[in-house]
Amino acid sequence: MTDLPQTGQQLPDVEFVTESGEKLRGAELAGQKTVLYFYPKDDTPGCTIEACAFRDRMPDYEAAGIKVYGVSLDPPESHRRFREKYGLNFPLLTDEGGRASEKLGVLRDGGEKARRVTFLLDPEGRVSRIYPEVSPETHADEILGDADRL
Repeated sequence: MTDLPQTGQQLPDVEFVTESGEKLRGAELAGQKTVLYFYPKDDTPGCTIEACAFRDRMPDYEAAGIKVYGVSLDPPESHRRFREKYGLNFPLLTDEGGRASEKLGVLRDGGEKARRVTFLLDPEGRVSRIYPEVSPETHADEILGDADRL
């Protein structure tokens, strides 16, 4: 397994697929503070709690100028259903084949899922904070407090 990136390091060159099937490179996340949170699976208990917590705090994230992206290995169609079912108001990205998860050191279960790990990126696209242990219930609040210090 690859190690997690280091704080202060530029986000490694990774690529995701949006719900519309378009490619999004990690470098395109630069320009604003960004939360890139990896989670194991759409519409499972812990992942739903975490996603809904971000949904509920989204006005605060927007006011702070922070973009939020959820990432899992689930396909775009699964993401669309998950977003619609829970009214999620932020993008979900697909990590096709787990390549980004592997490069970022968060791949688990023999390459089937990502671990629940979050990266807080500064406006230059550098890793400002890494959250390797996440509580789905309080994580969205925790990040907002830390992002104020960026």
